[in-house]
Amino acid sequence: MPTLFRLLTILALFALMIYGIMAALVYFVQPTRSELTIDVPLPPLRQIERPAPAPEPEAGSEPVSPSGGGEGEGAPVSGANGNAPE
Repeated sequence: MPTLFRLLTILALFALMIYGIMAALVYFVQPTRSELTIDVPLPPLRQIERPAPAPEPEAGSEPVSPSGGGEGEGAPVSGANGNAPE
């Protein structure tokens, strides 16, 4: 027990000493204030190449519907085994 008490006393004294040093710094040291201007160099801008435009569709082609339908649009839906529903 005396060893534990001695350890805790030494740790408490060490903590109080650090606290006292911090309090002394707060009360006795005054920071010097001055205006500070720092120029930050900016990296040069890179030119971004634009992708080539998409080719125009042919004049005679039909537009594709957004639903993805096509020639088999009216076909009956087959069941799970591939047969038409009855």
